[in-house]
Amino acid sequence: MTQTKIEWTESTWNPVTGCTKISDGCKNCYAEVMAHRLKAMGQAKYKNGFNVTLHPETLNEPYSWKKPRMIFINSMSDLFHKDVPVDFINKIMNVVWNNPHHIFQVLTKRSDLLKRYDSEGLIDWPPNLWMGVTVENSAAIKRIDDLRSTKAKVKFLSCEPLLSPLENMDLEGIDWVIVGGESGRTPRPIKEEWVLDIKKQCNNSSTPFYFKQWGGTNKKAAGRKLQGNIYNEMPVISSVFSI
Repeated sequence: MTQTKIEWTESTWNPVTGCTKISDGCKNCYAEVMAHRLKAMGQAKYKNGFNVTLHPETLNEPYSWKKPRMIFINSMSDLFHKDVPVDFINKIMNVVWNNPHHIFQVLTKRSDLLKRYDSEGLIDWPPNLWMGVTVENSAAIKRIDDLRSTKAKVKFLSCEPLLSPLENMDLEGIDWVIVGGESGRTPRPIKEEWVLDIKKQCNNSSTPFYFKQWGGTNKKAAGRKLQGNIYNEMPVISSVFSI
């Protein structure tokens, strides 16, 4: 487990590392940069750089974490990458089932594989697993339907990095929306009107809205206030454990 600065979670757990680019949101992947840096530092876990690598030796780690917390699974990968076997995904799900005092969060851009595994009955969804998809631009909106079709107990969207307007999203069955701008050396711009429109859609559908950051080359200075306010809305925790 690693403490993280990701605002909407508390810790990260990476039983898989490495990924490949699949859409516009991947262009300036922070995980790729970090993986190569960790490899250069001699970190054994990243000896393969950003190639997809399974780490079965990490599967027992959550059993030692006694204090309840939110845990982002695979901040350095995508659990639904084609090179991650479904039996390994289910080993991770089994860990989640066996640690109900934690909330685990998964985020994927590969909603087609997510939908397929679910439709084939290959995933046994734990009630304390929040399943999300990245929706960075209008081309990625189709991922919402894929997510909605699954039997995941809590479903969320990460509109980060937000690269275009996301108009008229169908938020039925969606429990949470995160919005954020891109950060790093060459961030692509985010517009306030895009964020405000998503917030309006969330208000209209009674969907919790979380504004993570404006991003930019100095994301700390840019902050995360939207029209002077901080938006930290979260799913209702009690609903997570209803089956």
